[in-house]
Amino acid sequence: MSSKEKTWKEISIAGIPPKSSIGFMTGDWKTYMPILNLEKCTTCLTCVMLCPEGAIKWRPELGKIQFDFSFCKGCGICANECPTKAIAMKLPEE
Repeated sequence: MSSKEKTWKEISIAGIPPKSSIGFMTGDWKTYMPILNLEKCTTCLTCVMLCPEGAIKWRPELGKIQFDFSFCKGCGICANECPTKAIAMKLPEE
């Protein structure tokens, strides 16, 4: 038996991973990715609070939010809940 940890792709359906999602870069799950329109964004941080993966971070030193595409699964909650519609879900090639 190998002592190497399994990746998320090797875990069976409905299996329980041996560590939190922080340990797995699950960003390759997504079909759509969030695109931020800085002109519409009011930095209300609703998207930061509602992202189930914690893939959106507030960067006070930059004065804006930032997406971590290594963990973003493209669920679209951020775009759906953004009060100013500053986030759009797009295919990567768009």
